[in-house]
Formats: sequence, C-alpha cells, structure tokens
Amino acid sequence: MTIEQTLRHATDTLRAAGIDNPRFEARLLLAHVLGCTPSDLLRDAANMRDAAGFEPLLARRAAHEPMAYILGHQPFWSLDFQVSPATLIPRADSEALVEAALTLPHPARVLDLGTGTGCLLLSVLHERPAAFGIGVDVNPAAAALARRNAEALGLAERAAFLGGDWATALMGRFDLVLSNPPYIDTPTIAGLMPEVVGHEPLTALDGGPDGLAAYRIIIRALPGLLTPRGSAVLELGTGQAEAVGALGQAEGFSVTLRDDLSGIPRAIILRMA
Repeated sequence: MTIEQTLRHATDTLRAAGIDNPRFEARLLLAHVLGCTPSDLLRDAANMRDAAGFEPLLARRAAHEPMAYILGHQPFWSLDFQVSPATLIPRADSEALVEAALTLPHPARVLDLGTGTGCLLLSVLHERPAAFGIGVDVNPAAAALARRNAEALGLAERAAFLGGDWATALMGRFDLVLSNPPYIDTPTIAGLMPEVVGHEPLTALDGGPDGLAAYRIIIRALPGLLTPRGSAVLELGTGQAEAVGALGQAEGFSVTLRDDLSGIPRAIILRMA
C-alpha cells in the first residue's frame, strides 16, 4: 500500500474504535514506525518498506492503549520524557505546578512525592540550575524510569530517586515540595476514559472514597519536611481547591491557587502562615 492508502486504512480502523482525531493519530503512529516526521508523510517522503511493525501498533491504539505508551515518550514543559505503564502520562494541566513553583524563591533542595516520570521535579531543576532534588515513588519501576529521564536530560547529577511510601523514609528538610497525588475518588474510577482506567496505574489515580486520602497524608507531613520559608505545590483535581485548602489551613498554611490553561484551579501553594 502507499502512504495515503495506509493512512486511510488506519484512520478508518481508529474511527471505528471510537478514537478521537483518527487521521491525526494514524499519522503519528505511521511516522513513528517509519522514523520520520508527520510532515514527511504529507510529502510522501517516507519509505513504506520500513512499515512492517505498523499493524501491531495500530491494533494497540484501536484497543485504547494511550498513544504515549505506544510511542514510549511524552513532551512536558518543552522537555521529552520516557513513559511506561508504571507511571501516569504527563499532562499539560500539570505544567501549572511548574509555573507556580517558578514564582517562588529559588530553592536549594526540592522534593517530589509520587514522582512518576519525574516530570515535575526535572522540569523545575531544568529551570533552577542551582537546585538539587529528590523524587520518591512507591513503585520502584517508576523511580527507575524517572532516573533514566534525569540521565537523558542531563540532570542526573542533581537528582536522586527513591522507592518509598510518600515521605516515610525521608530525613532532612526541603525548600520546595512538589506532588501530583492520586486525587480521583474511588467511585469515579470505573467511569474514566478507557485509555486511563484500562492502562494507567491505579495507585496513581485512586485518591480514596473522597479523593483526598493522599492530601491528608502529604499535608500532615509538610511541617516536618519544609524549611521555615519553604513552600509546597500540589496538583488539584477539578473542584478540590476548597477542600484541600481547608486541609492546609488546618495545619497552619496559607493558601494560594493557580489556574491551568482552562481556568481551573490546578495548583495549590501552601506556605507557613
């Protein structure tokens, strides 16, 4: 088949599977297999003889496996991060946390709880070249992936990654604590998109009956983790700003909110009042 015939076939397959933007996603997959850019496909400049692995990848996407897992990477904060089913896929909404962190005094020591790919920690370290950071994840495979991302981005000398349950294994204090905790309430999980509920790690999604279980653990630990002028920046689920803010205020923190690009409060900054 020609490139156009292959793209038509793939587009039809993805559309029948209920995939949004099927033509665009077909182009991404074919360009990945051929080792070219999507623009090369428009010029018919790619060599179809190298497309032997296309059908298995098309079948994976038609089964609603996330594109990022198929391609093996995802952009975030102008950087490129390796991803795997051990981690959540970085999302543009989470860039609000990086933006919030960059409004704060330059940190010397940064902690990222539930680091996943390391995207939050490594993005901040990329912007703050004098800082050192530690990322913690309960899944050792996630911590190992974050370490590989640090190496690929040239940040390995300023970052360390540990397996652990939130902050229980940590000693010392930090100028900045970051976290994108699991915040989806348990009853909602089953109704999520199949790309999410069927493929992304449940431990990184499920925030307990009200979605606030991880926040309670993290916020209670913050007084023992932060330096006197330190700050925490946590990601929020939609509609959680008031509840999480109340948890922070109960521990003596002041609360500042930052919106994402959709105007939804996405990051909460906690500082000792």
